[in-house]
Amino acid sequence: MAESAKARFGAGCFWGVEEAFRQAPGVLSTTVGYAGGHTINPTYEQVCGHGTGHAEVVEVEFDPAQTSYRQLLDVFFDNHDPTQLNRQGPDVGTQYRSAIFFFSPEQEQAARQALTARQASGKYARPIVTEIQPAGPFYRAEEYHQQYLAKRGLSHCHI
Repeated sequence: MAESAKARFGAGCFWGVEEAFRQAPGVLSTTVGYAGGHTINPTYEQVCGHGTGHAEVVEVEFDPAQTSYRQLLDVFFDNHDPTQLNRQGPDVGTQYRSAIFFFSPEQEQAARQALTARQASGKYARPIVTEIQPAGPFYRAEEYHQQYLAKRGLSHCHI
């Protein structure tokens, strides 16, 4: 059996982000949670209260034989506006920031290259504000957030 790898992304409300990654080829599983903050084991209410420093994120387990980290970066950039600082659509706050949390130097390099290429593409009128930082502690979100849209028969959030 092939080894799997992990990736972690913040791109707004984790419900829609998770569903985008669940649909991607080669993704074995997804888990929504909180990362990038300073509070140990935060709750959703604490994260939304803006005192923990965490972002809503999705952790992706994928099969590198079926999809590349670069392809997951494309899913990430294609499914949110990386030029919006601390928000996505009507969702405002640092927990909705655009962020890539890397697990290896190779992931960091790929993330920086993807960001540079996207910025140079001319697709965005404003600068990309995506944070790129090491994958520190991850705290699984409450069970009712896991596969929230799929449990309701939805494929995406409507804004």
